[in-house]
Amino acid sequence: MRYLVMGSGAIGGTVGAYMARAGEDVAFADKDRGHVEAMRERGLTIEGYRESFTLPVRALQLEELGGLETPPDFLLLAVKAQHTRGALRDAMPAIGPHTAVVSLQNGLNERTIAEICGPERTIGCFVNFSADYLGPGLVHYGSSGALYLGELDGRMTDRLRELGQAFSHFAQVELTDNIWGYLWGKLGYANMLFATALADEKMGDVTRRYPELMVELACEVYDVAGREGVRPEAFDTITPDLYWPREGQDWSRLRPALERMADWQLSSQKTKSGIWRDLKVRHRPTEVREQPGAVLAIGRRHGLELPLTSRLVAMIEEIERGEREMSWQNIDELDTLRKGGHRAAETAR
Repeated sequence: MRYLVMGSGAIGGTVGAYMARAGEDVAFADKDRGHVEAMRERGLTIEGYRESFTLPVRALQLEELGGLETPPDFLLLAVKAQHTRGALRDAMPAIGPHTAVVSLQNGLNERTIAEICGPERTIGCFVNFSADYLGPGLVHYGSSGALYLGELDGRMTDRLRELGQAFSHFAQVELTDNIWGYLWGKLGYANMLFATALADEKMGDVTRRYPELMVELACEVYDVAGREGVRPEAFDTITPDLYWPREGQDWSRLRPALERMADWQLSSQKTKSGIWRDLKVRHRPTEVREQPGAVLAIGRRHGLELPLTSRLVAMIEEIERGEREMSWQNIDELDTLRKGGHRAAETAR
């Protein structure tokens, strides 16, 4: 099988490097010309929490994609969610009519891919490991995490098994008939991570300080998932069935679960999120419009307003524009909104 990685940074670079090192036929493409040149000249270096290595790889500039002699069997899409359409457009000269597209991204990008390429050529993928692009030819692999693959319609297929075998060079892979459940499950967790990026603090420290806020942020997402007919799935230390539905919450079980999540976040070599890195280090837009923003849009179609998510999106956008500084005060403000909503709900009852 042939694989083409589109977006060879943190996620694509890490997964692709392990696959290539194991002998899989992998080509790497990226819009960052300096990154491509560095991979050509020095190879791709993975600095990992368990091992580090440098690997000679085949790296391509975007304009060279039309020169591939044989279309890849799988296009591994690992760009930021807001660049999905552009990356598919750039990849078109390279892919053939039978190339399957796999989203190694956060959010619901499978919807966009299926719209452009067709659902029959789209494979769902859930990744939850931590990694950062550090510079041309260099990626930091911070900690392991769950990896699930699934057909959008829940079928078990030969191509799914083949892809799972190739990905197993990188991590333990689970095949699922509910890939949407994992994608929505992670969107609930993503709401928490966006909230942790409101302050220049470690994810685990924010989780410990605001457990009720973290749970309610996830619940707003799971409310929308429920309206979409999706059952959010548990992964790593994230347990949606303990959070949602709200009437089933048992804080004698929730608090230890959130402590385990905070411990897991703090044990990683990457103690702050990629969202924080986009804001604080790379000074570029986050995926806030494509993750919580997308949940807002879907929720409103179902008549759900999601007050915490709405405010969170606005605050992250203000930080992006330089109109708000990262601070604990931002999270206090969001938590005050949560408390007000709880009081209003109790009054209504």
